[in-house]
Amino acid sequence: MTRSSLTPAHSSSSATAEHGDDSLQVFELAAELFGVLSSPLRLRIVSALCPGELSVGQLLERVPTTQPNLSQHLSLLYRAGVLGRRREGTQVIYRIGNASAAAVCRTVCVDLAASTGTR
Repeated sequence: MTRSSLTPAHSSSSATAEHGDDSLQVFELAAELFGVLSSPLRLRIVSALCPGELSVGQLLERVPTTQPNLSQHLSLLYRAGVLGRRREGTQVIYRIGNASAAAVCRTVCVDLAASTGTR
């Protein structure tokens, strides 16, 4: 999912009527993405990966969970296209695979932290 796929091409009511099915599909895709990002642990994973690639071991140092639980969440984020991954020897290295999804997470979390006075 790219940023342009979430931006309506036309904003007039006639364009909406003409492209109703297209906009419905966009909203369905956005809802799927928000569903994937609805877990606090997954948001922490995305946040940990925003500065750059990390191995599973490095993620475990930054995200408080067990290795099996982390692997399940990483797999779901990877299948959804939010994360990318590569192998380096025996290690799996993860990175942000969808910059738009990461930007949404960052924007919302920073805004909430500022409005609640937490970091």
